[in-house]
Amino acid sequence: MNRLRSQRPRRASALLETALWVPILVTLFVGTIELARVSYTYYAVHKALYTVARMVGSSTSANLCADDDATRTEAINFALRGGLEETSTPPVQGIEASQIEISLEAISPDDGSLLECDCSSTGCDTANGGVAPSYIVVSLPDGFNFQFRIPGLNVDPIPLRPRVRIPYGGL
Repeated sequence: MNRLRSQRPRRASALLETALWVPILVTLFVGTIELARVSYTYYAVHKALYTVARMVGSSTSANLCADDDATRTEAINFALRGGLEETSTPPVQGIEASQIEISLEAISPDDGSLLECDCSSTGCDTANGGVAPSYIVVSLPDGFNFQFRIPGLNVDPIPLRPRVRIPYGGL
């Protein structure tokens, strides 16, 4: 009889401990999944921007200063679609071609610092006699808004701002 009475408090305390730990473990599990989603989304957006930079930077016929250049448009569409086919599944939903910014940077001959290169004949406009840029920078200036999906918690989206800089020539 004594043995039965001593078992009940142990069972009750085990049930109480389980009830206290389950919400904490579920929160950690959901947080881990959300962290993985943020990491994957950032990687996918970064990879799309890298694809644009490589395609534009390694093209010999691209006019880097013209927004309507066919090579730029083709590279952006290729990266956003995830392939050449129109039916390809985009790697990241929600990025528009107008959100992607391509800029040029050159190393200053005076002090060796990295400066944004303007699109003029004295700058990096190679189509009009300018010098070739040192780097091509592709970014999302306004960011890509990532929305957390945590049940019972309304969190504002965070802007992911990946930026890719590669040497001109695609090396």
